[in-house]
Amino acid sequence: MEKIIRSKKIIAYKKALKEIDAILAGEEHPILKMSTINCLLKENLPYFFWTGFYLVHKGELVVGPYQGTLGCLHISFGKGVCGTAAQQRKTQLVPDVEKFPGHIACDSRSRSEIVVPVFDTKHQLIAVFDADSTKLAAFDEIDQKYLEKLLNEHFTKKSHKKRSKTTGH
Repeated sequence: MEKIIRSKKIIAYKKALKEIDAILAGEEHPILKMSTINCLLKENLPYFFWTGFYLVHKGELVVGPYQGTLGCLHISFGKGVCGTAAQQRKTQLVPDVEKFPGHIACDSRSRSEIVVPVFDTKHQLIAVFDADSTKLAAFDEIDQKYLEKLLNEHFTKKSHKKRSKTTGH
C-alpha cells in the first residue's frame, strides 16, 4: 500500500479509537461494546465491507453483532478464517481469501479479511472479530496493530475508566 494511504489509515484508526474509547468509557456489557465497535469502525474505515463478531458458544462460533450483509450463522473451530483464528488463538491476516485453504464465503464479494481473537480478562476466548473488504490486500499490519490494541483494551484489560453519571460521558 502506498505511504499516503497508510498514513490515512493510521489517522482513521486514531480517530475511530478515540471515539470508541470516549463512548465506551466505563461500559461493561460485551454486546454493547461489540455493537459500538462495529459501527464506529465501519463508519471510519471505508474499506471495511463487513465487520462483526462471532461469539464462542457451545464449542463453535455463532454470529454476533455485525454490520454488513448476512453473516454465516455457525462456524466450526478450525474452519475458514474465523475458525482458524479461534482455534489458533491468533490473528489471521488474509490478503486474498480465495487463496486461503477452506475459506468460507459468506458473501462472494469479499476479497480480503482480517480476523482477531477476542479474550476476556481471564484470557478465555470469547469471540473473534472479523472484517472483510471487497478489495484485495486491504488489511495489513496497521490494521492488525490497531485492532488488537482496541480489542485488548475493551475486552481483555480491566477498564479503569469510569463513565460520568451526570453527563453519560
